[in-house]
Amino acid sequence: MFHVGGARSALYNWAVARQSGGTFVLRIEDTDAARNRPEWIDGIIGALAAIGISDADPAFEGPYFQSENAGRHREAGLQLLAAGRAYYCDCTREQLAERTGSAQLGYDGFCRDRGLAYEAGRALRFRTPDEGSTVVVDLIRGEPAFPNAAIEDFVIARGDGSPVFLIANVVDDLDEGITAVIRGEEHLSNTPKQQLLWQALGAEPPVWAHLPVIVNEKRQKLSKRRDKVALEDYLAEGYLPAAMVNYLMLLGWGPGEDREIRPYAELEQLFDIKAVNGSSAFFDVKKLAAFNAEYMRALAPVEFAEACAPWLRAPYAPWLPEAFDQAVFDTVAPLAQTRITVLSEITAYVDFLFLDQAVHDEAAWAKAMKPSAADILRDARAALESTTWQAEKIKDELTAVSETNGLRLGKAQAPIRVATTGRTVGLPLFESLEALGRKRVLARIDAALRRLAA
Repeated sequence: MFHVGGARSALYNWAVARQSGGTFVLRIEDTDAARNRPEWIDGIIGALAAIGISDADPAFEGPYFQSENAGRHREAGLQLLAAGRAYYCDCTREQLAERTGSAQLGYDGFCRDRGLAYEAGRALRFRTPDEGSTVVVDLIRGEPAFPNAAIEDFVIARGDGSPVFLIANVVDDLDEGITAVIRGEEHLSNTPKQQLLWQALGAEPPVWAHLPVIVNEKRQKLSKRRDKVALEDYLAEGYLPAAMVNYLMLLGWGPGEDREIRPYAELEQLFDIKAVNGSSAFFDVKKLAAFNAEYMRALAPVEFAEACAPWLRAPYAPWLPEAFDQAVFDTVAPLAQTRITVLSEITAYVDFLFLDQAVHDEAAWAKAMKPSAADILRDARAALESTTWQAEKIKDELTAVSETNGLRLGKAQAPIRVATTGRTVGLPLFESLEALGRKRVLARIDAALRRLAA
């Protein structure tokens, strides 16, 4: 699944590419068979398209597949070997631990000058400089320096000859003309090694920008094992792509003004990668929901109805397909539009209109059906049996019923709402009753009275 952190990184890359007249490159790093399936690749491409990043735009290039460049990865390793920048090593972990006295210490360079030739089982290691520092020029984090003496001679090809991620990544970047790498800060520790590889292969390293980690409300790094992190899950719950994009763009950066709700085109123009905050960014689901509600309220009624469509049919809708009436839904959709925060909530707001019987929330029933409920329901039934069937007239009749029973209208509404819709909260009652129709309203009140009598 596509992590929201990956989506944020993609959006920042997309903004920089489009700002500069450059190209956003999608590369699928698929050399780990256990983490590679066609449906996952399709999911990444689909998720990117959902947030506006796709080959429909000339700024998009790819996808490239790392596995298709394996020959070049091997060539680069042999090139480094020939130049004396790499060597073969036959040390085992156990041997290293025995020499250093610890399984935690890095490689000690034992095979550096042994002149070993290739044999199955021998890894190829990069010869790291002994002196000086590798300075990473990072647009967000300044110029952190990594002492070369602290960087072990790292493996670039395994004992079976297959290149590891570090060199594959560098070679792919070189071949694809990558000039800027914008990614999560967890990769910063890899950067000096990759930069050394760039330089050893005779190339100028790209511009780096390492984005702040995204954390949950406990300030723990957002984890797929603990948190909801997949972009697809949020979209499936009914968060609008435009709201997701707006929110993700502001995770670690802001336009410097109070107004946060902005279309992507405007955010792209304002975006400055150098202004991204290096501190961790809190993924606030409540704030995301507030963003989403703002975007939903801004939709035209027809757009809102269209956006709700997936949640008005199987597997989300509990009613039979033939029971759904688009015209009835269209009458109440504007009322729901101002109340829900995610599209998936629409089903529970309108199910009473398309089910034969209201599904009663038992807690709501117990709360609303006080000793006076039967009197209110009988009086309401009598009042609604012949009144003009319009929301305003229904309201007038029920106001009179509440006064007769010595109650405020809000109190009198509760048993009527639960009897007809099944819940204590929902759409405005009078408009709901109008949409439900006189025949079904009276039938549901009768059913509630029978239940109370029993």
